[in-house]
Amino acid sequence: MTRVAVLVSGGGSNLQSLIDAINKGDISAQIVLVISNKPEVYALKRASKHDIPSLVIPTKDLSREEYSDLILQKLQREKIDLICLAGFMRILSPKIPEAFPNRILNIHPSLLPAFGGKGMYGLRVHQAVLKSGAKYTGATVHLVTADTDKGPIICQQVVKVEDDDTPESLAQRVLEVEHQIYPKALKLVSEGALEIDGFRTKLKKV
Repeated sequence: MTRVAVLVSGGGSNLQSLIDAINKGDISAQIVLVISNKPEVYALKRASKHDIPSLVIPTKDLSREEYSDLILQKLQREKIDLICLAGFMRILSPKIPEAFPNRILNIHPSLLPAFGGKGMYGLRVHQAVLKSGAKYTGATVHLVTADTDKGPIICQQVVKVEDDDTPESLAQRVLEVEHQIYPKALKLVSEGALEIDGFRTKLKKV
């Protein structure tokens, strides 16, 4: 059984979508650890409700390297196979993707490579989409590399931008799409169903 760790910083609705898909039998994997950089976030309550061990590792007074070392030690100690970043708001050192090549997934609220990179998170993404005049946006699940939001893309789904959208209304519809594609992406990666060619991914031929 694939051992999964999920890193969170907030409400954990994407964590919940993964838990639900696993509990339904859609994904042959087990979430064995949830790590948060913030105490008392609702994602930790979700983990507790489903009897998933959780851990808070605060970022205060720690450099990115020091923090990443603590995360890496815990992941290796727990023999983690795959990592899912689900609204995790701390950028980790490159040593994490180096230790878990093509085994870290992240979800981003736009159609990468558009509206990604440094400073592009949360409502900032949707504000940028509306300001740009884009007619379509969406969500992306990608593999994590040392470059923020630039790893190979696993899944994407499009969301139409409505004329009366606000950043908040757009965020809500994109989030609904995130909940659909993140479990699909985890299933593909956990089953080893993808071939990776540079920045492109494709299903392996059976």
